[in-house]
Amino acid sequence: MKSELLEQIRAELRTQLERLSKAAFEAHAAATDPGSKAEGKYDTRSLEASYLAAGQARQVDELAESLRIFEALALPDFDANAAIDAGALVEVDLAGESEFFLLSPTAGGLVIPHQGREVTLLTPESGLSRKLLGMSTGESLDVPRLRVVAVS
Repeated sequence: MKSELLEQIRAELRTQLERLSKAAFEAHAAATDPGSKAEGKYDTRSLEASYLAAGQARQVDELAESLRIFEALALPDFDANAAIDAGALVEVDLAGESEFFLLSPTAGGLVIPHQGREVTLLTPESGLSRKLLGMSTGESLDVPRLRVVAVS
């Protein structure tokens, strides 16, 4: 199951990278186009376009790095009673709803549809990720109120 999930994450990152790269290229072209030169001292079109291009280029770099990490990543298997650690796929009961989280090195917040459910990636910077580390099946948290149902 995890290898299939990992491939879905890679495919989603590739799709996002392709889309964002195209947008960044277009933003760069707009910023450097002679037609976007300021027509007056209050015309900020070219400045705005350059800020957009720089921001999108930075996002492309971050996304490419995430994809590079996931291309080399192998997710470990966990026993049902193992302590949660990096690479764990965790099912929790959160206010009566089943939620699935993958403790991931990057791409935090990415939601991947997988086998009829959604899996949210949590990075080490995430407060929830830090709270889940070391917990095992059956343990609970008060804030947020959740119970670990399964670890794999």
